Amino acid sequence: MSSSHSKVQIQGIGYDPTVGPRSTGPTQAPLPATPTMRGGQLSSPSTPITSSTPAIFSTRSNSLKSSGSNAIGGLTSIYDRNLHRAKHEISLSSLSFLFMEMISINLNTSKSVVELERKLNNLGYTIGLKYLELASLRVNFNNNLTSSGKSNTAKRDIKILEILQFVVSTIWTSLFGKPADNLEKSSEFNNQFMIIDNAPLLTRYISMPKEYENLNCEAFIAGLIEGVLDSSYFKCEVSAHGVPIDNFPTRTVFLIKFDESVMKREARLAGK
Repeated sequence: MSSSHSKVQIQGIGYDPTVGPRSTGPTQAPLPATPTMRGGQLSSPSTPITSSTPAIFSTRSNSLKSSGSNAIGGLTSIYDRNLHRAKHEISLSSLSFLFMEMISINLNTSKSVVELERKLNNLGYTIGLKYLELASLRVNFNNNLTSSGKSNTAKRDIKILEILQFVVSTIWTSLFGKPADNLEKSSEFNNQFMIIDNAPLLTRYISMPKEYENLNCEAFIAGLIEGVLDSSYFKCEVSAHGVPIDNFPTRTVFLIKFDESVMKREARLAGK
């Protein structure tokens, strides 16, 4: 092994999260040129970019300073933001673009519409498991602010109707800025409930081609609901179904089927 190769190995060791993926070795070496995106494909760092082919993504060198806080290049890290801030708004266009990319990536690795919906459902499920804790933390914090100095910790919901009311009000409002439009119980099956959203926010700018007309991308939100309920010890299965009506062409019904063990617990709590 040559000495120059050994030097490169020494320079590349270590990782500083406040700096990012660059050298933190004993010496500072110039970073290699960053590949740029041209025409949907990555171009070589040595390939010049002409004015006739603008780069979709360009890099900009910022002075990165390591300090006691999580500030990077003068910008505040997400870890410095208050969990209890009054507003939690994000750009709808950014959210739509991110969700579109999620669908595109999973579409390329799916063999059927059913498999694609299952993958979207699994992605939402992992978020629902974590989001319940965050939503409960914010609810408890807000309750304590309005409790005149006394602790007013929110109680744990142990009945089906209570937890569903929490989902359609607190969870839905924190995610979409408004409660769900309706909550209904099936007249045929005792273990089935329906959450109805007349105008789903996440799929507002999604149009389906004919070959994917049976695909419902709200399977992602169905998985999120299932994750919230499962982590609350309400085992269930949640699926999304498009039920358009006049003035609401994207109306979606989230069908919740609770497990038999949950129904037995519900009957026991009701004294039946």
